[in-house]
Amino acid sequence: MTVVIEMVSDLVCPWCWLGKRRIEGAMALTPDVDVQLIFRPYELDPSVPAGGVDYKEYMREKFGSDEGKDRASAMRQALIDYGQEEGIPYQFDKITRRPNSFDAHRLVRWAQGQEQGSAAKEALFKAFFHDGRDIGDHEVLVDIAGQIALDQKIVADLLASDADVENVRNEANLFRQMGVTGVPTYIANRQFAAQGAETSEKLAKFIRHAATHEPEERPAG
Repeated sequence: MTVVIEMVSDLVCPWCWLGKRRIEGAMALTPDVDVQLIFRPYELDPSVPAGGVDYKEYMREKFGSDEGKDRASAMRQALIDYGQEEGIPYQFDKITRRPNSFDAHRLVRWAQGQEQGSAAKEALFKAFFHDGRDIGDHEVLVDIAGQIALDQKIVADLLASDADVENVRNEANLFRQMGVTGVPTYIANRQFAAQGAETSEKLAKFIRHAATHEPEERPAG
């Protein structure tokens, strides 16, 4: 039986890069289960303007108090430590802009249609969290498209248009309506959900649990 895992995540969420690596690790731990991984969009903060905002200022507003700063610092260190375990080289100090991630989600959608969804997610996460690039900038997105063998001219033309704007927005809204309030969230066959960057071992149990239940409804690809 095929288990369709929909990973709901945002490209500016550091836990989501960790979550991607861990769900892939879980898939490696369950070679006997046919897992189809589909990436779904989510915006942690849709209010960020299209051009993005200064990263340090954004984080200051979000974690302004001393307690908030301490919490943010502890979280960042935890991510760096977990990242080392998963081969993720977080470089938070390189980030200067907090981008709006909507157009990056459009790129993932197009890449996924070309069987390059995982490559797109990986390239976008690396661009933002390791290289400190502005993944809301169209030139950056076109460059990343080239890295994963997509036609750069087509991607540039699509980004300049309203192509799939409504589809991506509707998809993101759907998962909010389904009750997703934090990411990463994994939904198996639209029956079971797991939230947070759980370990690969725990996610493997999640996959096996889903594999023992017939899906009530097949999610659309």
